Amino acid sequence: MKHIAVLGAASSSSTLTGYLAKEAAANNWQITIAGLSSAPAPHIDASFIQTQLFQPENETERRRLIASADLVISLLSPALHTLAATECVHYKKHLLTPSEIDEPVSDLHASIKKENLLFLHEMGLNPGIDHMSAMQRIHRIKANGGSITSFRSHCGGLISPESDNNPWHYKVTGANHNMVQADINGAVFKENGLVIQWPYEKLFDPNRVIHIPGIGYLAWYPNRNSLHYMSLYGLHNANTFMRTTLRYPEFCFGWKNVIDLKLTDATRRYQTDGLTLQEFFQEHFASHGFSEWIERQLTSRFAQTRQLLEKLQQLLDAEQEANEEERKALQDFMMVDYNGQLMDVNLDSIKTQAAATVAGQMHEANLSMKQLFYLGMDDNETCINKGACSAADVLQFAMEQKLLLQPADKDMVVLQHEIGYELDGNEHIATSSLVVKGEDHLNTAMNKTVGLPLGIAAKHIMQGTIKETGLHIPVMSAIYAPVLQELEKNGIRFEESDTVI
Repeated sequence: MKHIAVLGAASSSSTLTGYLAKEAAANNWQITIAGLSSAPAPHIDASFIQTQLFQPENETERRRLIASADLVISLLSPALHTLAATECVHYKKHLLTPSEIDEPVSDLHASIKKENLLFLHEMGLNPGIDHMSAMQRIHRIKANGGSITSFRSHCGGLISPESDNNPWHYKVTGANHNMVQADINGAVFKENGLVIQWPYEKLFDPNRVIHIPGIGYLAWYPNRNSLHYMSLYGLHNANTFMRTTLRYPEFCFGWKNVIDLKLTDATRRYQTDGLTLQEFFQEHFASHGFSEWIERQLTSRFAQTRQLLEKLQQLLDAEQEANEEERKALQDFMMVDYNGQLMDVNLDSIKTQAAATVAGQMHEANLSMKQLFYLGMDDNETCINKGACSAADVLQFAMEQKLLLQPADKDMVVLQHEIGYELDGNEHIATSSLVVKGEDHLNTAMNKTVGLPLGIAAKHIMQGTIKETGLHIPVMSAIYAPVLQELEKNGIRFEESDTVI
């Protein structure tokens, strides 16, 4: 009987384990679900699936599980995943994982190929579905004779609008990971022929947005090193190549404040046993100039608002004092824009824009404090109790406590590709958009979009329909075609458009 071992399963793995249980019954396979805490218990025939509590640091147990399997699915942390990958080579086992390929795993490439094994990495959502859907569209454009000039891919795990009820417009979905340090090294990408590197502090701009059909405007920021994927996508000559993360604009606004307040600092300086969140914030802000930050961020906004209100009042007074003929002349006039170009201006539109700007500045001033209070700035009951911690550790704890997905909440996954290309003398923009909503805090969109690609790929590897060997990510049609086809049957379907510009 063929055997699949899933290492590191958690409650967020329920879609994967449920899919594997169904396929095990249909194909007479044995599945071992090795969970990190309490063993997951999908409702399946126990003759095909075994669940057990798993301690991944236990080398003997880890090796026993790997040695007994035909295929290993690793959901382990990067350090432990590297150990599992090495042992999969030793025991000659195929490996499937959503993890990225790091240097230690990359060093195994020759051994993997020599043993005719398949190590398929980045097989989740992002990375995973993003690779497969992008490559399918890229290959189609090239097959039709198109020459690709730009590639932008935007992806984010968000809270669905009907469950969006906090000032951060964000909730923790899926397995807990280090959200605070995820992008700490900044980002590298290519835009208009230039390689651009942004530090962490520059990433979070709430005004940098993209329109998603059916959702509206979301903010985006570049995701780590996009350049790594240019050759893997076969887009060496693209003028623009960028992979980004999507968030609601309010999140980016708040996270920029979090960085300014040094709450992402990784230096261990706080003893948190018995320390409440309120006490932490008081201690941290006392040594990081919170009052000065308030002065800069809030007082300056109110000063700008006051100036705008004064100018708006002057405009209204001038309009009131003018006679009918002068008022008519004032109504429409011309002025120079920021680019030095003349533009027609309507007085009513200026009043509307000024009022909107004032409202926006007042909203931002209010939002800054609301977001900090929501994270526990006034919470004198929740104790951290994590021993010696950095500000980043405490921020991670606060987010997991305050922004946790609740039982009735629905999350949402959004993925959109924008591919610019030339064909027959015309410039095109090809767009592929995906929106998936979860059902509740267990059956999440993130759970589904990470788990299903892994399960589907596992089935095809076990059945021999995916025959590739070596160390890969899913950018070849032999892998992405069958997986995308089955994802579509499970409701993960892209909407596509192609526009001549």
